[in-house]
Amino acid sequence: MVQLLGHAGVNVKRAISSADELLEKSCSVYLLTSIGFLVMLILRIYLAPQNGRRVGHGTKVPRNINMERLRNGYLFSEICRRELEHTQKYPHAKLIKLGIGDTTEPIPDIITSAMAEHAHALSTIRGYRGYGAEQGNMELRNAIAQTFYRDMGIKANEVFVSDGAQCDISRIQMLLGSNVTVAVQDPSFPAYMDSSVIIGQSGNFKEETGKYENILYMNCGPESNFFPDLSNTPRTDIIFLCSPNNPTGHAASRQQLEQLVEFAKANGSIIIHDSAYAAYITDESPRSIFEIPGGREVAIEISSFSKFAGFTGVRLGWTVVPEELLYSNGFPVIKDYNRIVCTCFNGASSIAQAGGLACLSSDGYLAMNAVLDYYKENAKIIMDTFTSLGLKVHGGKNAPYMWVHFPGLRSWDVFNEILEKTHIITVPGTGFGPGGEGYIRVSAFGQRESVIEASRRLKNLLK
Repeated sequence: MVQLLGHAGVNVKRAISSADELLEKSCSVYLLTSIGFLVMLILRIYLAPQNGRRVGHGTKVPRNINMERLRNGYLFSEICRRELEHTQKYPHAKLIKLGIGDTTEPIPDIITSAMAEHAHALSTIRGYRGYGAEQGNMELRNAIAQTFYRDMGIKANEVFVSDGAQCDISRIQMLLGSNVTVAVQDPSFPAYMDSSVIIGQSGNFKEETGKYENILYMNCGPESNFFPDLSNTPRTDIIFLCSPNNPTGHAASRQQLEQLVEFAKANGSIIIHDSAYAAYITDESPRSIFEIPGGREVAIEISSFSKFAGFTGVRLGWTVVPEELLYSNGFPVIKDYNRIVCTCFNGASSIAQAGGLACLSSDGYLAMNAVLDYYKENAKIIMDTFTSLGLKVHGGKNAPYMWVHFPGLRSWDVFNEILEKTHIITVPGTGFGPGGEGYIRVSAFGQRESVIEASRRLKNLLK
């Protein structure tokens, strides 16, 4: 190529240095000749990204070191990427999604009608409302307290309505700051870990262990009944606990939560309790940390309408911060959380909150429970499928997730094999922490015919 350009009397180096001129004069003679075409090829190579970095204007602003510490992409974004690649490879395959925990059944009409009525009222002088309270509609806050925390001493002013539990996890991290020590279940929902990294609590990632150096990973595998061995757990400022657990599906027993509350009181720690799946509990397991005596003094609870009301797209959740919860200097945590909410949030959508109120009406609550029963039956079908194949399955009883063990195999390998051979999306266990190696998480969220078809495909693959 260089030789050809030389014969034409064009100096390559000079051509590169005049890239702007050549690009601006896109209709010039150079583009009408083979010589010009070759020059443009060289310029394209010259201007291409180098070493995977985008070529552009560099500012003097350094990248946040905490963002650099994050490992790869967010788990569910990575699964979506692989799903897209698979659909491009097999455009005619019927993909069945039992991975990301997104609800599939329609929201009951009594709830959507309330949202539609509220939305329509916004087009009238009488019904229009602008900003609402950042903490949420007081009628909804009171309904949440009465429906989920009756006889637990939770008051409406301690309930903060939000746009979902995952957003509240990050708001709580902002509240706590970077100087606290943190413990998480292993395995656990990745947002606890990633938000800890982003806020600056984690330290560096250690390749040899698959863990961040400053985060305490509490083993919560089957050998410990999916709950940390508190007798061997060092003190940390903050303890994240999800019950029923995502991904294992285990609901902590009353005895386990009593031990945790006592552990937190003895150590002066704060528990962040995620109860997003409490509506799926079918046995006597507590649905709230505040059922446990002393829980109000040591815990914050986050929860959501997403998985029990089908609000994954509507977006509505809440956080409870009891007045009795104090910092080491005696200052009430609720006052700082209120400041965080008022600074960073303008309140949940009034339309979503109207839906939330309809959910907690007597008829709305019955309608929601009918949908929950549908997902519970899906879970039973999936559990029976894996059990019939001789595999050990955890969860499914008190949560919409099954935690399936494949001894001796790597989670991503199992994920890829199932996707490639059956066109079924699951979630690899290692996405939830090193304790998830050898497992996959399978969701009960799906339409019944898809769940039955997935059962058939899995039996054909794994028999």
